[in-house]
Amino acid sequence: MNTTRLATVAVALLAAGSLAGCANQAAGSSTAAQKVDANAPTLTIMVGGLSKQIYLPFMLAKQLGYYDKIGVNVNLIDEPAGGDATQNMLAGQVQGVGGFYDHNIALQAQGKSSEAVVSMLQIPGEVELCRSDLKGKVTSPADFAGLDLGITDTGSSTDFLTQYLTKKNGVDPATTHRRGVGAGQTFLAAMKQKAISCGMTTEPTVSQALSDGTAFILLDMRTAAGSKAALGGTYPATSLYMPTDYVNAHKDTVQKLVNAYVSTLTWIQGHSGADIAAKMPADYYKGVGKAAYVAALDSEKGIFNPTGMMPTDGPPTCLAVLSAFNAAVKGKSIDLSKTFTNEFVQAAKPVA
Repeated sequence: MNTTRLATVAVALLAAGSLAGCANQAAGSSTAAQKVDANAPTLTIMVGGLSKQIYLPFMLAKQLGYYDKIGVNVNLIDEPAGGDATQNMLAGQVQGVGGFYDHNIALQAQGKSSEAVVSMLQIPGEVELCRSDLKGKVTSPADFAGLDLGITDTGSSTDFLTQYLTKKNGVDPATTHRRGVGAGQTFLAAMKQKAISCGMTTEPTVSQALSDGTAFILLDMRTAAGSKAALGGTYPATSLYMPTDYVNAHKDTVQKLVNAYVSTLTWIQGHSGADIAAKMPADYYKGVGKAAYVAALDSEKGIFNPTGMMPTDGPPTCLAVLSAFNAAVKGKSIDLSKTFTNEFVQAAKPVA
């Protein structure tokens, strides 16, 4: 996504009433609706799929009123692909990204400096689905050669993980066709129209695809055991990451944000799926239904990081995964300590 497109998308999302725009307005995110002091710092965070359960803390923090309480004007913009969100951050169009931590490693390999300031997911929460008519024909990623594989977009974490799983199972990723199909309804449409054979997605899309018989589960990374079996170790996923220069120049604002997110993660641990769903915009579960959305939350609540601290064994696992297929990372000297910081989480104070 280029800068011109970002401007168009930002206007459309925040003003015209798309999913993200409506959800943001419902949560009081538009400039006109801000409840905090007009002199409070303002920043924009682009999230790689606001309605995905793996990115739930960003909107939940708003719904709980935490952004208002910390005194920061936060605009959330929905961008289905993490790779595009990262590029917009580098272009200075947004100050932070709600996306997978692994992007920080890929960026350092390209000579860019960014860091995750809070870790929200300790498990990817991703599921590899395959069309129901392929059951018995596709039994593992070893069968991926020649197939059309759905990812959110090129350069996204679903792209990273898909290439890794393909390579790990003895198939050259170049022999597959990775298709950017987004998430939610666009992902489901691609599968129903047989534009893809298999694809990687998250809840609530997974539940919807299973409920109507569109797909079956090939690999499930919604549990610690499933994630480690697929990826070889702990794979920290959703984080708030920002350019290192921004973090160093705005430590007070970053600390306030981390206070809000750590408090949100604590709130999640103390509440049921029904409690959480009751706080979310209705559009987030319209496709799958509220009952299925709640059931998915209850079953995968363990994906959320209860502390916000980066898991010790997480960054090395992410580096190993990227090094297995990514020529830009493989063989590079990566300083993992510069791809994340626990400084703000360790200093976090509960939001009253």
